[in-house]
Amino acid sequence: MVDSPIAKVFTSAGSETGEMALDPTIFGIEPNTDVMHQVVTAQRAAARSGSASTKTRAEVRGGGRKPWRQKGLGRARHGSIRSPQWKGGGVAHGPKPRSYAQRTPKKMKRLALRSALSVRAAADAIKIVDSFEWEGPKTKSALALLEGMGIEGKALFVLSPSDHIAQLSVRNLPGVNALTVGQLNTYDVLWADAVVFTADTIGMIGGGTTTYQVADDDFVRDEGDES
Repeated sequence: MVDSPIAKVFTSAGSETGEMALDPTIFGIEPNTDVMHQVVTAQRAAARSGSASTKTRAEVRGGGRKPWRQKGLGRARHGSIRSPQWKGGGVAHGPKPRSYAQRTPKKMKRLALRSALSVRAAADAIKIVDSFEWEGPKTKSALALLEGMGIEGKALFVLSPSDHIAQLSVRNLPGVNALTVGQLNTYDVLWADAVVFTADTIGMIGGGTTTYQVADDDFVRDEGDES
């Protein structure tokens, strides 16, 4: 365990107002890269639709009769023109609809997300906005905030359900994603170059406690989970 990491606090206009100490049990652990890799792989795999489908020789049209007699013509024997080696025939061992979901223990998901947040905190890529005081949704306001915080790459905003104006303001910006606390997941944290919390959502993540919940809709499912 390392010392408590520090995150800079900004106003909604992009002016720095101070610093905030982050919960070291969430933002200051030794990252486990192997667990992060496994969880992200499982998350991306489970997000696949798995709808690819091909037809076997039993499902394609035609081929109801033997194309020629078995012997006497000097040609290879065939029983159907819809076997895989024929043009228009069925596909051998082709894909069929399936689920790519992998079972990932909840402890691994929690560790992977804490590791990802710790990586961003160590790189001084965790930013905090004290509150959004925008009168209405404006992309210009969001751009000014990103510029004030010095964020040039991809950014992830972690908002509360009441931050509707902020969500509308950032949704049209390229390279910017917005999630609620309950949707936070390892892949999106690692995707972003900087993670922006609010004073409310950073308390929901840390809060001085280790009882930390992973998003219910992070695409990773345990066997027997109802969600």
